[in-house]
Amino acid sequence: MLWLLLGSGLICMQAGASQEATHRATPDVAQTPSLLATRGYKRAEFGGANASKEARHLAHWVMDSGDHLGKPFVIVDKRDAKVFVFDAMGKLLGTSSALLGLAIGDDSVPGIGDKRISDIRPEERTTPAGRFVAHLDKNLKGQEMLWVDYDTAVSMHPVVPGHPRERRAERLASALPSERRISYGCINVPAKFYKQVVSLAFTGTDGIVYVLPEIRSARDVFGSYDVTE
Repeated sequence: MLWLLLGSGLICMQAGASQEATHRATPDVAQTPSLLATRGYKRAEFGGANASKEARHLAHWVMDSGDHLGKPFVIVDKRDAKVFVFDAMGKLLGTSSALLGLAIGDDSVPGIGDKRISDIRPEERTTPAGRFVAHLDKNLKGQEMLWVDYDTAVSMHPVVPGHPRERRAERLASALPSERRISYGCINVPAKFYKQVVSLAFTGTDGIVYVLPEIRSARDVFGSYDVTE
């Protein structure tokens, strides 16, 4: 299956086994308040980064539940159009604005990964919410990207030029999250951020990418719970 990236001449293709979006059940301890009250909590370290309540909620749950299986992880906040990259210990390695799918929604259209770019309608251009096992790979031009979900052809990669009228570089620098909704579903980040943060975090290992929902709640999608001080 091939994925043509808009206006870039890049073609992403599978080099290994397909990646599946998986939703892990909340650990039993999350359902036992008495245990929660008697143990210490594990929390992610955001430092001074500006993050939404939803992003903090999910990152703290990831660390407390161990849902990331001791691997580096990424949280994609679709409502704010931002990306947060953490190491395996839950320390924030970096954050950046991102270009995301044009259409609002938490699910991909069935068979979207097999469609040609020209056949994808504007309302089908979503970045799906969920938990994805991600790994580094290369497209047909030998350029690296982070495969997020093979079945829906979603990856994280440096921003591509696209058509001039899309103003991708200008949109990426905009302070308005709505301006950063332009892609066909892939997650575009600044080239420097990809190289110095994303690529380094996932070199030699796979990891987990959590894409926050924008229609449903994180609890509905991930089975997450609040982690208090």
